Amino acid sequence: MSAELIDPAVAPFVEHLAAAFVAREALLNQCHAEHTDAYRLFHGSVEGEPGLTVDRYGELLIAQSFHRPLDPAQLDALETFYAEVLPGLIPVYNDRSQSNSRIANPLSAEEMVAATQPRQFQELGVNYRIQARHAGQDPWLFLDMRAGRRRVMREAAGKSVLNYFAYTCGIGIAAAKAGAKLVVNVDFAESSLAIGRENARLNELPTRPRFVKSDFFPAARQYSGIGQPKFVRGRSLPPFPKLEKHAFDLVFLDPPRYAKSIFGVVDVVNDYPALFKPALLSTAIGGTLICCNNVAEVDREGWLAQLQRSAVKAGREIRDFEWIMPEADFPSPDGQAPLKMVLLRV
Repeated sequence: MSAELIDPAVAPFVEHLAAAFVAREALLNQCHAEHTDAYRLFHGSVEGEPGLTVDRYGELLIAQSFHRPLDPAQLDALETFYAEVLPGLIPVYNDRSQSNSRIANPLSAEEMVAATQPRQFQELGVNYRIQARHAGQDPWLFLDMRAGRRRVMREAAGKSVLNYFAYTCGIGIAAAKAGAKLVVNVDFAESSLAIGRENARLNELPTRPRFVKSDFFPAARQYSGIGQPKFVRGRSLPPFPKLEKHAFDLVFLDPPRYAKSIFGVVDVVNDYPALFKPALLSTAIGGTLICCNNVAEVDREGWLAQLQRSAVKAGREIRDFEWIMPEADFPSPDGQAPLKMVLLRV
């Protein structure tokens, strides 16, 4: 934007957007060379506007505010800036500053048509489905997990891969694209698995991924051989898919912060070992387990020590580990990114 045309009231805001864009020049060149047209353009928590994110997904430009709504002048300045530096993108703004992070701002009829149209984008040569607004809240692929998908693609060729808490199955589709011999995606939400199936259809894959609609606990207990109790707290369990015990070469564990069902409680702050043990036991000896924790206040080294203690209790050895860091579009001032990913050789 020409300096003389910028409203002085939003000039600092535009300067933050511009500085972030300049800082990503090398990354964007790399992404485009790798057939990637999805990345974070602005990570406001460390780039001057806390609570604001701006992401590109193919032809979509999705801005989201989590602390307070953008005022009209800011939104206009944002759309004008990116129209100049990345022309042709379709802007969609989601105000998620209300309780429960629900999208609050209405769109015009024309904007809503654009926001609800299914589209396609690429990451590392893999095709994925995206829609700026849908029945859920979050985008159908989390961009900070690119480093995890990249690492899985390096590992997956010729291996069996199990993707727990698969969401829209980005990890599983990336693994299949990279030549995995078997891919199983497990998630309790049929709506998420439906997007995963669509992602699979968008790609030429050497193997057809499997999609298992199941709560984590019955699936993980069966694959690990722990076994599933018939009753929990005196209540009989609802039906769940019957699965054979199987040790996978590569297991990916990416749980949400907290979830509760009759089968058990997912709590990555207070009880990660309840998830880690069955995931570890469904990983083949000599295999690889990648664990994720997206809670910012969890100390990285303390969490790793917890995993190491849990492995000892389960009678398994962690032979080596490697941190997988989010890429440059998710900067962290202290090197301690909220999303923690660790690759364990077990």
